[in-house]
Amino acid sequence: MKARILPPTPENIAQAAEHLRAGGIVAMPTETVYGLAGSCFNQNALTRIFSTKERPQFDPLIVHIAESPLNLLVDESALSTPAKDRAELLTRRFWPGPLTLVLPKHSAVPDLVTSGLSTVAIRMPRHPVAKMLIEAAGTPLAAPSANRFGRISPTCAEDVARELGDRIDFILDGGPCEVGLESTVISIDAQAQVTLLRPGGISVESIENCLGIPIRRISDSTALLSPGLLPQHYAPAKSLRLLPSPVVSLTSAQMKNLTEKNILPPPRLAPHLGLLVFSGDEQQIGQAFAHLTERTVTTALLSVSGNLEEAAREFFKKLRFLDHSSATLIFAEPCPTENGLGLAISDRLKRASESRKD
Repeated sequence: MKARILPPTPENIAQAAEHLRAGGIVAMPTETVYGLAGSCFNQNALTRIFSTKERPQFDPLIVHIAESPLNLLVDESALSTPAKDRAELLTRRFWPGPLTLVLPKHSAVPDLVTSGLSTVAIRMPRHPVAKMLIEAAGTPLAAPSANRFGRISPTCAEDVARELGDRIDFILDGGPCEVGLESTVISIDAQAQVTLLRPGGISVESIENCLGIPIRRISDSTALLSPGLLPQHYAPAKSLRLLPSPVVSLTSAQMKNLTEKNILPPPRLAPHLGLLVFSGDEQQIGQAFAHLTERTVTTALLSVSGNLEEAAREFFKKLRFLDHSSATLIFAEPCPTENGLGLAISDRLKRASESRKD
């Protein structure tokens, strides 16, 4: 492992900024998850982001700004006045913060950033270290999550080191992430149509209240207009399977159904299970699941009270804990609601469990 985890002193931020200006890449904290940052106008840096993450170049990057004017990144002439007004409403209300806007791109933005699309995704993070680094670098930074493509997003510096420690030089340590899930991604087209591309750290309800209109929801069949839209994403190395209901309401018939469909392999193949629990008594629920499945169970709890903000903040951390445990297969309770942050949590669970049917 060669990456150095650095405290965010003025000297270290200046060193990291110099590295970015020279075409290097740096892992930086944001309030959502840690990002792998490079200058959005430097082709070498962009290429290295994709290769370091093993990320396919058809998946666009989000550009992070501090106080940079949008006209460096956005073709404002392609937006109607109502579209500009809606973008301004959202930036005034939610920036800096976990909201990404997808807007018509300026010709100066490299195609590698946008995967050849005519739009660019932009957000202004509120984490003080991210803001200082962007300002010190003097350029907007393209910064997807600092992990290998499709894997669990990192929410602390140590997570980044485990994922990419042998591939990068610097990790700025800004502590654990405050939000814990990626940003909400919203597109605004030339005609002012507002569309949710990815649920995240800002709820749909908050955005609709700000705009005074309902927003359109994207379907997974739509072309990749945003990061995080592939069927499988945010996934642990081990298989993750969603339970049909919370453990406390699972019936023997449901467990029989899980077994008959080969969702739960024989004990010799999966003697030790992981269990992601949303709320309640962690030990009691784990014991109940162990009794139902006749397996050893390692349990991880998101929030005793079922608080969605706490659950979101703990989500990737606890999923990573189970992935590193001795469990051979992970089960997760469904999110109890799709209101507020529940929509983003449900989205991450669905994508984490989507492709693994072994």
